Amino acid sequence: MSHNLCAISMAICIALPIPALSGDIERGKAIFKDCRACHSVIDETETPVVRGGRTGPNLYGVIGRHAGSVPGFFYSTSMVAAGRQGLRWNEEDFVIYVKDATAFLRDYLDNPTARGKMAYKLPDSDKARDVWAYLESIATHHPSP
Repeated sequence: MSHNLCAISMAICIALPIPALSGDIERGKAIFKDCRACHSVIDETETPVVRGGRTGPNLYGVIGRHAGSVPGFFYSTSMVAAGRQGLRWNEEDFVIYVKDATAFLRDYLDNPTARGKMAYKLPDSDKARDVWAYLESIATHHPSP
């Protein structure tokens, strides 16, 4: 009887969804300093949450946003195409994208000539998750920059 109970308990544990590891917000904030060379985070009232460059699009509200959709920003045609095909920024895609933007777009669009404009690469998935966690944290409130 205890053998069956053990087997049932194990089956339940295996069937339960395991939450994804969430990133470290403070570490993400520190890593984001590199991203500021190209990206700002400016809220809907035009208040800078994080001052940075304008080479990349504003990352305020990136969580869940369609790729290639910030008004007034000149994206690669591949990024616009990815957004039109339904790419909405989520943690999984973000982590892969920041490793190599062009490789991500080629895979996503199934197009070997697709190109991304972002040259910076963040190959460490844990650090990319940390940046994502930081971006999530500033989507709902404004910590001091």
